[in-house]
Amino acid sequence: MVSIAPMRLSAVRLFVRELEPAARFYDAVLGLPRTAGDLAWGYLVFDAGSVELVVEAVAADAPGEDQVLVGRFTGVSFEVDDIVARHACLRDQGVEFIGAPELQPWGGVLATFLDPAGNGLQLVQRPHG
Repeated sequence: MVSIAPMRLSAVRLFVRELEPAARFYDAVLGLPRTAGDLAWGYLVFDAGSVELVVEAVAADAPGEDQVLVGRFTGVSFEVDDIVARHACLRDQGVEFIGAPELQPWGGVLATFLDPAGNGLQLVQRPHG
């Protein structure tokens, strides 16, 4: 049998209705450097560490199956070293959180927040030790 290298996650796509507020949010608020894309092209690519975060616009007249991609929990988590401090910093910048950072049964801490399109994202602090 031929040995094949393992797969690696390369990019995560998030969908928004308005790209300009999303661009400001992911760049200026979250501090992710933009690496590609353009507002006119309908997508932007941000460096999110080991993966790219692709933010794509869904047109107002797009079919219903495309519309449901916007404004939902994404399962995307951003790892931070100090979740309490990052939560306070983002909240001070107007980021809407669903609740305060919460200790999880597995020992980590999660805090869910919303981007301008209503997409649910999370901060995660892994257990120390």
